[in-house]
Amino acid sequence: MKRVHYIDNYLLNPQHPVTVNLIGVGGTGSQVLTNLARLDVTLRALNHPGLFVTVYDPDVVTESNIGRQLFSVSDLGLNKAQCLVTRLNHFFGNDWQAVPKIYPSNVHAAKDKEISNITITCTDNIKSRLDMWKILKAVPDNDYRDYKTPLYWLDFGNTQTSGQVVLGTVPEKIKQPKSQQYKTVGSLKVITRYVRYARVRETDSGPSCSLAEALEKQDLFINSTLAQLGCNLLWKMFRHGMIEHQGLYLNLATMKVNPILI
Repeated sequence: MKRVHYIDNYLLNPQHPVTVNLIGVGGTGSQVLTNLARLDVTLRALNHPGLFVTVYDPDVVTESNIGRQLFSVSDLGLNKAQCLVTRLNHFFGNDWQAVPKIYPSNVHAAKDKEISNITITCTDNIKSRLDMWKILKAVPDNDYRDYKTPLYWLDFGNTQTSGQVVLGTVPEKIKQPKSQQYKTVGSLKVITRYVRYARVRETDSGPSCSLAEALEKQDLFINSTLAQLGCNLLWKMFRHGMIEHQGLYLNLATMKVNPILI
């Protein structure tokens, strides 16, 4: 039988916009944010409350960001989160929030208002992912759902020409309906359970000084391609209420996309 995951019913019939924390709006995150705005418009057209997104990023726009990320010369020196959120709020008429700082790195620092239904990480370091999982799994799980109940964690990661998207469940198990057609799966592994990051040595290559130098580290369309594919997974969640894949592996060098089956 085909293995599927039915989305937590709260996301399909919430009493308020689904809360989303987007951590990092650089190469991938800036593309993901635009896709989230498009998703929000579409959901509201389908009589869903839509999304409320909070963006965290402490960095400012530099010359090397222009071209590969969604910034222009007029954005130089501005905080990335504030720049993009302000632009999208004006364009789409939203009231999304920008936080020009690093997301809390430990359980004690994270407040209720900083926990969301869906967490999306587009960061470029290992520690932030390990810290994120400690925070998310520390939130007590119960049957009650509201705007600060963490349900899913969607992570984007990439090298120069390859990358992956992994969607995991935060609660130990999401309640699944009975099905004679599918084998339902209530628990999806998060990225830190796929990759044993604690054993990986992380090296910081430092910031790029120009677009040409930045392209030596990440190819021009790796971020936008990952963002499209990953946000399509979110679209399937809301549109169909069920998914057959919880992520994917992308290799732009070979032009291959391999799904991660549930």
